[in-house]
Amino acid sequence: MSRTVIDLDDKALAEAACRLGTSGRAGGKDTANAALREIVDRRRRAEAVERMRQMVAEGEIDLSVIEEPAASQVRLGDVPDPGSSPPA
Repeated sequence: MSRTVIDLDDKALAEAACRLGTSGRAGGKDTANAALREIVDRRRRAEAVERMRQMVAEGEIDLSVIEEPAASQVRLGDVPDPGSSPPA
């Protein structure tokens, strides 16, 4: 792990600590590291979504099979409650 000395915006650090659940000013290192991990994870997820969109556009993935349930599938409302008595 490298060591870098930087000036931080105290208000931004406090809000980030609150949102990330870290210990704020005293734990500035924890907050900064959590924020870095959060942005990297967020960008990775955005890139994955974009790759999926491209795959759908190119026909590699067909989402139509999950858009509407097939008529042969049992729907949640069609399943009897195990604690209920059968209809007469």
